[in-house]
Amino acid sequence: MHSHENTVRLMPDVAGQAQPHLAGALDWVGMDGIEVPVRFDAGDGDVQRSSAQVGAFVNLTRPDKRGIHMSRLYLLVDEYLSSKTVDAAMLESLLRAFLDSHKDLADRARISIRFDQLVRRAALRSDNSGWRAYPVSIEASLCADGFRMELGTEVVYSSTCPASAALSRQLIQEQFAKDFDAGKSLDHAAVLAWLGSEKGIVATPHAQRSVARLLVRFVDGAPLKLIDLLDTVEHSLGTPVQTAVKREDEQAFALANGGNLMFCEDAARRIQRALDADKNIADFHVRLEHQESLHAHNAVAHAHKNTSVL
Repeated sequence: MHSHENTVRLMPDVAGQAQPHLAGALDWVGMDGIEVPVRFDAGDGDVQRSSAQVGAFVNLTRPDKRGIHMSRLYLLVDEYLSSKTVDAAMLESLLRAFLDSHKDLADRARISIRFDQLVRRAALRSDNSGWRAYPVSIEASLCADGFRMELGTEVVYSSTCPASAALSRQLIQEQFAKDFDAGKSLDHAAVLAWLGSEKGIVATPHAQRSVARLLVRFVDGAPLKLIDLLDTVEHSLGTPVQTAVKREDEQAFALANGGNLMFCEDAARRIQRALDADKNIADFHVRLEHQESLHAHNAVAHAHKNTSVL
């Protein structure tokens, strides 16, 4: 019986065999959709363990080499992500390990990590709270220019159309003029009852569930404070979707929508201003999509930092 050492030595490795008729360098080679657990601190000190999908890649600089050592990338991903908390320093170390494992083949490496982070959110008025799962994507690369990393996530919110609100108010005014004679004095109790009736509020503005997709690059050395980023964006919008909702929370949400009328352009500028003021953010790009309830299509706006290079 062969020993393990002899068995490995006798196994063919066709990946190392050159194919001169197909020679050429390649931009990226690797694997995507690697299933692995990750540990991540969103900024509250609670390191959560989540199921992630990972992409691991290096370039192939040698035209005479047929392929890379994918198993080496896989084993390094498993070693680092299964046991270490994800942050910039760890990812840079992992990418250097990618290149060390391919010294004769590659001079660039990158990794992508996608998972959901659970964050507990308090209700607007009641003492209740519930969980929101925020999608997280982390893209990191290492090349001659150095290490680079971006964090992606999204915020879901309600957007009430300002034009629809104005048109609704006009219809309410017209209904008021019909129901109350301008030549007669107004009865306070009658007007109050009218305002609380379906007959009085004859029109309501349309609102829609909307999504802000964010890609952020933090300054060197800044921690990946996902919750701070989410708080900043949700506060700037004023109407993030809720979790646990009692009637007092729903009423508070209706009030927030009435005080935060916005087109997609307004929402984009609100987020742009909020992120521009964050000194820990070096660059960002945001794409907003208002998933219209009036139209079959969506309204979209993009915004970025003035010096954006994303």
